[in-house]
Amino acid sequence: MDQPTVGILHPGSMGAAVAACAAANASAVLWCEAGRSPASAARAAQFGLTPMATLAELLDRSEIVISLCPPAAAEDLARDVAGHHFAGVYVEANAINPERAVRITELLEPAATVVDGGVVGSPPVRGKTPVLYLSGPAAATARIEALFAGTAVKMATLGTEIGKASALKLSYASFQKTSRVLVALAVGMAREHGVDQELIEVASRRTDSYLSEPQYVAKTAARAWRWGPELEEAADALAAAGLPPEMLRAAASTLARWNDVKDDRELTLTDALDRLAQP
Repeated sequence: MDQPTVGILHPGSMGAAVAACAAANASAVLWCEAGRSPASAARAAQFGLTPMATLAELLDRSEIVISLCPPAAAEDLARDVAGHHFAGVYVEANAINPERAVRITELLEPAATVVDGGVVGSPPVRGKTPVLYLSGPAAATARIEALFAGTAVKMATLGTEIGKASALKLSYASFQKTSRVLVALAVGMAREHGVDQELIEVASRRTDSYLSEPQYVAKTAARAWRWGPELEEAADALAAAGLPPEMLRAAASTLARWNDVKDDRELTLTDALDRLAQP
């Protein structure tokens, strides 16, 4: 069985957990220490990833590289990788629009083989089982499927066209994340008029509605720094498809009001709504 050396760029909450799953079928999983925060180092240690001092060292040793970073950094990161003439399989798994996925492919080919990817779901910890959707050359997608075989990361391949996996990821994110923003706005407006508990009671009659989960507003706020750029990517994809992007841009603008509470797990619903109401 092929047990490749895998590099993860970079070990955020999703990237580190996905990399740990890959370790089940890899000879080693590497990450690059240069420029990373103490929090990244702690996550990498927690998941048993092997540190490399430089990006060049990681790329020299890796046969497969998985890119999972904030959307805004995806293209610059790919450009850095291309500058080192990486010649393995590059999994572009960021929440970016299909046009950017194609541009990144053009940056890295022909030296590397690019697989377009999109993760739908929560990080694969504590029983969570996200799906990694893939599209790209058949031989390369088959290697990635084998890498995650038997792990908490489930696999689905959408064909050989670069951009399909990114399109599916953003299509889902545009609904799911915008819906959470709408919940925050609805609860905020109801609170302003003293009817927030009544609103929640009405919503609780519809258990399939996000509005019945107001406590998730605090989690939305803590993740806003990541979700906002994803919705901007989704808005760009809508515009490219000839569809109106304004709703998603407005949702991204709303999320930006929470950028200063990045990953704050102590945030309460009241705190989140107070911050949302500040201009």
